[in-house]
Amino acid sequence: MKKNLLLFLVLLLVLIGISGLMLMNVGKSDPSSSFNEVRPISGRDTYDLSKEESKEITIAAIGDILIHDRVYNDARVGDHFNFDNMLSNITSELKKPDLLLANQETIVAGESIGLSGYPTFNGPHEIADSLKNAGVDIVTTANNHALDRGVDAQKLSIEYLNQIGLPHVGTYLTKEDQDKIVILEKNEIKVAYLAYTYGLNGIPIPKGSEYIVNVIDKKRMSNEIKRAKKEADVIVMAVHWGNEYQRFPSQEQKELAQFLIDEGVHIIFGSHPHVLQPFEWLEGKNGQKGLVVYSLGNFLSGQDEEYRDLGGMMTVTVNKKKKGKSTSITMDTPSFYPTFVSSKAERDYKMHPLIDSQAAIDKYGPSIYSEIMEHMLKQGQAE
Repeated sequence: MKKNLLLFLVLLLVLIGISGLMLMNVGKSDPSSSFNEVRPISGRDTYDLSKEESKEITIAAIGDILIHDRVYNDARVGDHFNFDNMLSNITSELKKPDLLLANQETIVAGESIGLSGYPTFNGPHEIADSLKNAGVDIVTTANNHALDRGVDAQKLSIEYLNQIGLPHVGTYLTKEDQDKIVILEKNEIKVAYLAYTYGLNGIPIPKGSEYIVNVIDKKRMSNEIKRAKKEADVIVMAVHWGNEYQRFPSQEQKELAQFLIDEGVHIIFGSHPHVLQPFEWLEGKNGQKGLVVYSLGNFLSGQDEEYRDLGGMMTVTVNKKKKGKSTSITMDTPSFYPTFVSSKAERDYKMHPLIDSQAAIDKYGPSIYSEIMEHMLKQGQAE
C-alpha cells in the first residue's frame, strides 16, 4: 500500500513538472505555432486628430466675351469659324489658374438660326470651343443679352455648351437644372458658382419659362447661397450689374456686393460696364473677408472706344484648412493680368498682354499699363 502511494506521488510530481514547462513555453515565438502575440499599438499607428491639413487652389475670372458680327466675320475660315488665333497670345496665361470663369455675354446658338450682332446677338458655336481650348473651365450666361433671340435660342446655346462639356451657370433648360448648385472641384476644394443679371434689355421672360435665366432677387439669392454653403467650400457669385462705360462702381453695386458678402459669398466677379472697375475687400457681418471685382471689362469684343478694348484676368488664391471636424477658408494674393484687343478697320482682332502691347501704347500712351494696374489695384492689396 505504501509503495503504491509513493509511486502515485512521484507520478503526480512528474505530471505537474511537465505542465509547468508547457505553460512557460506558451506565447514564445514559434513559426509553426498558430498563436499570435498581442502587441500594444504604438503612437505612430494612431490618427492624430490635432493634425492640420491644408489644400490650395487659384480661382480666376475674365470679362465679357462679346462677339460682334465684325469679330465672328474676322474668325471665319471657309465654312466654319476659328477664334484660336485671336486668343493665342494669352492662352498660356489663361491655363495657369486652377479654375477660370468667363462671362459669355452673347449666346452661341450657331448658324442654324442665323448669326447676328448688336443689338440682338447670336454667335457661332466655335467661340465656345476656343474658350474651352484656351483654358476656360466655366462660363456665366446670365446677362442682359440672354434672351436676345428668345428662349429657344438660349436653349440651343445651352445645349451646345452641354455637348462640348463646358460647364455654365445662370441660364437653364429646366426648373430642375436651375435648382441644382453648379459645383467644380479641384484639389479637394469644392467651388459653387452662382450667377444673376440685373435685367434682359426689357425683354420679358415668357410665362412658364421663369427658369431660363436668373434675374437679381435678394431673397432668391440668399436662399441659393444657403444651399450652396451645404454643398461647397467656396462660393463664387457672377453678377451682371452697374452702368455701362462707367469706370467706377455705382452705389447700387456696392450695396448689393455688401449684401452678398454678408450672406456668405467669398468672391464676386462683376460684368456689364464693358470697362474695368476696381476690386476691393469687404468684411461680412460675421467678420469674414470677401473679394469683389466690380467689373472685369471686355475681354474679347468688337468695341474699340476709350477703355473698352481693355480687360484682363483677376486671380485669387484660396486656402482650405481642416483640423479635426473644423474647416476654414482663407483668401490672399489677388493678382491682375491686364489685356488689350487690337484691330485694324474692324479686322485682324488679336488679344495681347497689356504689359508689352505696342498697339496699346500707340493708342493710350507709354503709361497705359501702370495706369490700368493702379486703377484696378489702387488699394495696394494685390500684385
